[in-house]
Amino acid sequence: MPILNGNYWEERYQAGDTPWDKGEASPGLVDFLATHPELKRGTVCVPGCGTGHDVRAWAEAGFDAVGYDIAPSAVQLGREQTAAAGLTARFEVGDFLKDSPPLPFDWVFEHTLYCAIDPRDRDGYVEAALRWLKPGGNYLAVNYLIPDTDGPPFGTTREELIKRFSPHFDLLVERVPRSYPNRTGLELMLWWKRKGCG
Repeated sequence: MPILNGNYWEERYQAGDTPWDKGEASPGLVDFLATHPELKRGTVCVPGCGTGHDVRAWAEAGFDAVGYDIAPSAVQLGREQTAAAGLTARFEVGDFLKDSPPLPFDWVFEHTLYCAIDPRDRDGYVEAALRWLKPGGNYLAVNYLIPDTDGPPFGTTREELIKRFSPHFDLLVERVPRSYPNRTGLELMLWWKRKGCG
């Protein structure tokens, strides 16, 4: 398995080898934002944001969105594409698993990071989500339910996700979202609220 560090992902972006970039935001996220206009607008962190399609969806919906990626080229593309779209959002080079957040966020949105990291780092991923979220904050995830163990992407199961996150989060909504054509029926959207209010 490759060492999934910043150099690995930067080389993928520089080579244009980015099959996960579908040129648009996650369809499940687009639908979620459209069907929940009542959500209180606040801060949202999008870790592993790539070129920022999901960041722009949050920004367009009125949230204060910040995208983080370990690959500088992805961050630069995110900034350029966001400016070209006439939207306001921030993009930073950062390691969600290791860094301290600049502020506690109201939301963390996960789309393609959990399946991209070494599965041995998944406990650290949960710890990072807790670190970056406010108590009572929302964790929204579009998870990739594939059997692959030779990733990235690395598969997961509903059972693993429930076991890993439920000690720290309350599950609010579970649904199979609208997906990209090659992922139809393979994604699971889970909306969690971080336990604790202070």
